[in-house]
Formats: sequence, C-alpha cells, structure tokens
Amino acid sequence: MEILVVDALGAGKDGRVTTVDAIGAGPRSVVGVFERHGIQPRIATATQVFSDSSLLGKADLLLISAMSVDLPSARKLVRMWRRLNRRGPVLVGGPLASDPYDAIIRLGASVAVIGEGEKTLEELIGLGLAEGEILDGEELGKVAGIAFSEKGLLKVNRLRPAMPREEYDSFKPSTRAIVDYPFYFASRVYVEVLRGCSNYYRTRIPLSEDRCIGCNRCTEGGLEERYDCPVSIPPGCGYCSVPSLFGPTRSRSAENIVQEASELLGRDVRRIVLSAPDFLDYGRDLPVEPAPLTDPRSPAPNYEAIETLFSKITEIPGVAGGDVAVMVENVKANLVTETAAEILGTYLPGSSVNIGCETGSTTHSTLLGRPSTPEESLRAVELLTRNGLKPYVYFIHGLPGQSAETARDTVRVINECVRRGAERIILYRFQPLPMSAFSDVPQPPPAEKDELSWMIWEAARGVNLRLKKKTVGIRLKVVLASPYDRDRRFIVGYPLQHGPVVLLRGSHDLVGRVVNVVIDRVLSDRLVEGSLIKNGGSSVSG
Repeated sequence: MEILVVDALGAGKDGRVTTVDAIGAGPRSVVGVFERHGIQPRIATATQVFSDSSLLGKADLLLISAMSVDLPSARKLVRMWRRLNRRGPVLVGGPLASDPYDAIIRLGASVAVIGEGEKTLEELIGLGLAEGEILDGEELGKVAGIAFSEKGLLKVNRLRPAMPREEYDSFKPSTRAIVDYPFYFASRVYVEVLRGCSNYYRTRIPLSEDRCIGCNRCTEGGLEERYDCPVSIPPGCGYCSVPSLFGPTRSRSAENIVQEASELLGRDVRRIVLSAPDFLDYGRDLPVEPAPLTDPRSPAPNYEAIETLFSKITEIPGVAGGDVAVMVENVKANLVTETAAEILGTYLPGSSVNIGCETGSTTHSTLLGRPSTPEESLRAVELLTRNGLKPYVYFIHGLPGQSAETARDTVRVINECVRRGAERIILYRFQPLPMSAFSDVPQPPPAEKDELSWMIWEAARGVNLRLKKKTVGIRLKVVLASPYDRDRRFIVGYPLQHGPVVLLRGSHDLVGRVVNVVIDRVLSDRLVEGSLIKNGGSSVSG
C-alpha cells in the first residue's frame, strides 16, 4: 500500500511557489498520524509531481494539502491522478478544505478534512482509509470535520471541536519525511509550537446580515463569553480564518518541540522556524486553563514558558555553533513588551520577526477586529530593533473598508516603520478566505488597477528597494540550495538567519554548504548578487 501526501501549499495556478524555501508543518503532521499507526507515506511537492507523474502512478491513496489560492494546481493533480486510472480515494486538507464546495465539487476530492485533521484522519484510518478503500457514505456521515459527496450531493458534517491541549500535544509530526522535500537542508522548516489564535475580537464592518450589534462581548466579556457571538460573526480579524478553523490557542510542550527540532537538525535541516499565528501566545493558555484563551491582550506573555523553550532549544547540539538558525515568525504587536523583546533579542540575536500591522488607520484597525493598533506596531518595531532583532511588517491592500484616508495612513505608517527600524515591508492583496468574516467579500483588483492599492504598493516597493540597496557590502552566512533555474551559472543561497536571497557564481559542488558571502549588487526588490568570501564555508551535511 503506497500513500502519497502532496504539499501543494503556495502552488497557486501553475505549481511554481513564490517562496520555495519554506516547508510548512501541516503535511508533516499528516504523515505523523499515519506513522503513529505504523504506516510511512511519502511527501512530494506539487512541482515535483507535475515534473514526474510517476510519483502519482506509484500511489494507492492521494492526500493533498493546499490553500484556497492553490485550487488550480490541486485540480491539476486530481486530473493527473484520474488519467492514470488511479481509483483510490483523494483527500484534501489545509485551508482549501474549509470551502467544501471547492474541495469536493470543483476539485473532485473524495473527502475534505476541515480544520484540525489528526483525530479525523485517525477515524478515517480506522474505517479502512489506509487500505485505499473508497469509504462508505453512511460511515463517513458519522465522522466530524469532513465533507464528501454522496450520490452527487455535497454532504458537510459538523465541525470537529478543537482538541484539548494534552491531546493536541500527543500527536507528533513526522521528521523522517522531511528528506522527501527538495533542498530541505536549505529551507526554513516550520515547527509548530502552538495552534489556534487568542484573538476573539470580531470585525465591526457591516458587510452582510451578520452585523455587529455593539454588545462588546468579544472585547470585554469573560473568556467563555467571547467564544460565541450572538449574531454569529466569525472570530478574529475579519480577513482571517484561523480561530474558526483551529479554535483558541493551545501550546505544545517544550519537550516535544525540542525533540522535533533536534530530530530535524539531525537530518541536516539548518533553518528552524518556531511556527505560530503569534509566537508570544506561547504558554499564555496555561494560566487560564480550563477556560479557552480568547483574549489577545490579557494575560501578558508567559515569559517563563518562553524562556524555558528557548533555553532548551539552545542546548541542542549545533544551535550555539552558528551553522544552525532558530527563528520565530509572527508576533502580535500588543504583546511585544520590553521584557518580551529583551527575551527574543537574547535568544535570537539578528533574527527577523514579523509583525502584522495590515492598515495604518487606527479606526480601520479596530473595525477590522485587529487586536493591536498601528501605534503599537510602531512601538513593537522600536523595541525589537533596540534588542538586536530585524522586524518585518505585514500590510494588506484592498481590505474591506479601505478608503483614501486609510490608504494615506497606511503609506505614512509604512514609512514610519522603516524610520523606526523595520528591515522589510511585506505587502499582500486581500484574499477572502472561507470561514472568515469576509468570506463572501469579492476579491479586490490587483494593485495596478486600483489607485488606492497602487499608492500602498508603490510605498512598500519603494522602501524595500531602498532597504535592499543598503545591503551592498554586508556579509551574510547563507545555505546554498540549488542552481538558479533562470541562469544555471548561479547558485541560490538562502540567508541562514536574516537577509535577502543571494545569487552566487560558483561551482555547483558548493550546493549543500553553509558559506560566507558579501553582497555585491542589488538585482531586484527580491534578489541580490553576492560573491564567496574565501575560506568562509563549512560543511552542512558532513
């Protein structure tokens, strides 16, 4: 029995991901469930499958992990599967599965796993999934957290409740399967430290029949009260589906996180990202148990839990040596206190930390349901910079409620972020997500077709180019991943800790090594060219 898990996350329309050096935690978590039952699936990326269809031909069961924007690539995978006369079931998970119509009707999957998948997969394995059987509709009707088709009709079962913390912590993502990814040794490998989000505020923008009635339960009520909205507005920032899909924050134990990171580093992974919607939520759920953590501002960060995790991580052989990088990604600005910034700076010196600001308007921010204000984002940039970290700040153009005033405020805050120390501005176009409050809002046009979005886009591009030009002459430690697909004379190098993607002229024998480079020139707002510093390399794989 052969099982293939296809990581189509970020594959979009044609399978070419824009961020090729990121390996998410989801597919490894899926494989971990099967390994718990003595089964060892293989992982492949969508790009690998499109290049080599024999990967599908060897499989009896296909699982696809994808986001909503990856529907075209996911459909292509299913068509390839069917053309090869593969009759086994197709399961889809990840954010794409949160829209059952897309997952079952448009994609053609046999089963969509919605939200947390571990318990659902275990039930399906118990029903014969691991033998590649097409499961009986009556049996599927009893499994929470799935959608499926029965006699041409879409069936959507009740959503599975979020697992209690101890149960969630009992599942172990696969570390064995990391070697299935191309140049995994140079990629940022995400290790989940918690699941869910503490922001149970709601949007106040009136976009549908679900209009806020001003009860303030979600901002001023008790932790249990915040869980449900009397007019059924989904929790969290209006554009985000994390609380709806995964519930409130639950932290993994430091022991399990460290064990996973250690095993990955033992397989030559060199860049670990401690992954969470907000890293500073880590351990905040512990003092309020058994109540759900549904308040994004109180209690304060659990400094003891964070320091315990960091101290154990830094004890892993190789981490202190400098040829391995451990990073965090997202933090809520309102939780970036002086103490939190000092702890992050002590354990992660020189590392990048992402802050979600999204809009520069305080009023707009509140209406969106955001947990922090633009001014708190600016203060977080200052505190992180002061403690030796490299803040990246997120913004979104085309958000519901965007106006000339909010666009001007956003441009102002983008520039102020850079003045206060931000190293990069990351800009996205608003994408309506299933199970978010804005799920039914039409997607806005690209920035070049909207005057206000273009204003924001130009501001972000301008500051990023200026910041890139300042990198000329800087020395970086990078992991050499692969030949550059657009010009084979170059090798692509990913910064071990923080910095731009570097193209390096040199022998392809260097692939897999950690080397020191100096940046010679800026090629674009995404790429720089560098040169090797002699005697600056060290072996990655031994």
